[in-house]
Parts: sequence; C-alpha cells; structure tokens
Amino acid sequence: MNRFSGDAGSQDAAEDRKLYVVDSINDLHKLHLCPTESQRLFLPAEKVPGGGAAAGSGSYGLFFLGLIVVLLLSLALVSFVIFLIIQTGNKMDNMLQRLAAEGKDIDDLKKLNSMIVKRLNQLDSGQN
Repeated sequence: MNRFSGDAGSQDAAEDRKLYVVDSINDLHKLHLCPTESQRLFLPAEKVPGGGAAAGSGSYGLFFLGLIVVLLLSLALVSFVIFLIIQTGNKMDNMLQRLAAEGKDIDDLKKLNSMIVKRLNQLDSGQN
C-alpha cells in the first residue's frame, strides 16, 4: 500500500481521476477501468470547445425575462383584484345607505298606517 518513490504519488493521482464501473454491489472489489473514450464525456465546462458558459448565459437571460414577465402579470392581477375589492366595497356602502333610508321610510309608513287606522276607528265609533 505504501509507496516510497516520487513517481508513485503521481501514478495514484492519475488512477484517482479514472472512471471505474462496478458490476454489482456484491462485487465492489472488482472494479473495471472504463475506456478512455467515455472519460471524454465528463470534461469540465472550461475545457469544452466553444465556451460552455456562453450557452448557459442565454438560458439565464430567458429565465430572468420570464421571471420579470411573470412578476409583471402578477402585479397587474393583484392591482385588478384590489380595484375590484374597492369598487365592491363602495357599492355595498351605497346599498347599505339605501336600505337604511328605505327602512326609515317603512317605519314612517307604519306610523302613518297606525294613525289612519286609529282615526278610522274613532270616526266609526262616533257614527254608532
């Protein structure tokens, strides 16, 4: 396990970078070295020709543009809902004022009706 030469350290580092395939969980001790062609699939983004980061910046731009559009739509919907709530509150206040005025009118009509009934009863008892 222990290696004493300076080359052994560089060889361990090279082996650590290689990909291994495990046939099954029971055979973990039997590691097979992957072919070097498959290791090329996992290169870091900096080493990819054409600058892998440049393609991602477009998606970030679209993401932020979509986020801004969604936020603006949400703001518009919330504003519309607040407008409807205020308008409905104003209409309810008008209806309550009307009902209160009609209630007063109904009470006045009841008083007039009772006065008329009393007067008719007095006239009827006076004629008898």
